[in-house]
Amino acid sequence: MFESKSGIFLVAGFGFFILAFIVMALIPITIYSDEKEQTLAEIAAEGMTHEFVDLAERYPERFKEYFGAPTEDSFATALRRGHKIYVGEGCWHCHSQFIRPISNEEQRWGPVSYASEYQNELQRPVLFGTRRVGPDLIREAARRSNDWHVAHFYEPKWVVPTSVMPSYKWFFDEDGYPNRDGMSIITYIQWLGSWQPEYPYWDGRGPTPAMVADDEAADDRHDEEVSTS
Repeated sequence: MFESKSGIFLVAGFGFFILAFIVMALIPITIYSDEKEQTLAEIAAEGMTHEFVDLAERYPERFKEYFGAPTEDSFATALRRGHKIYVGEGCWHCHSQFIRPISNEEQRWGPVSYASEYQNELQRPVLFGTRRVGPDLIREAARRSNDWHVAHFYEPKWVVPTSVMPSYKWFFDEDGYPNRDGMSIITYIQWLGSWQPEYPYWDGRGPTPAMVADDEAADDRHDEEVSTS
């Protein structure tokens, strides 16, 4: 009798597993398999972000060496490299890219994520993430300046004293200025959320005086570090 019940539960378990696979995998694949995925060239054709042009203006010689002029092609090149670095460095382990309709996430990081914004090749592999060690980055575009990100990658505690993020000094040349990898990952992060109508600030507001002060202080510390290195 016991063996008979065990057999029934075993068969039922396999049955529910197969049903779940069909419902959660095969059906969505069937529905969306013919949907067109936006290519990187199409993303770049929509227009460069202000921050990419800003990098060209702030670091003209290095930018020209790494990317040439700020064009659609160079923007696409920087985005692709930045995305590859972001994935390779495991940034998604601590920074998700999916705002959920729970726990007031939209108050912290902007509108709840929607399906169509993930329908492009820069969203592969899926970087939804599950942890919140750092803020969600899908709405990060232009919420902070390029200078802030430069300082943050060089020494995170300069701009976020409680940060547990490691320093990424290999994103910089020996003189302390961002190299090809540094400019690329900043370009990628500053692109995330740039498709929002509220861009550059998801809530329609500019930086607060405190944010501006933090950015200026970070710039001063970075310049001092560069001059003494």
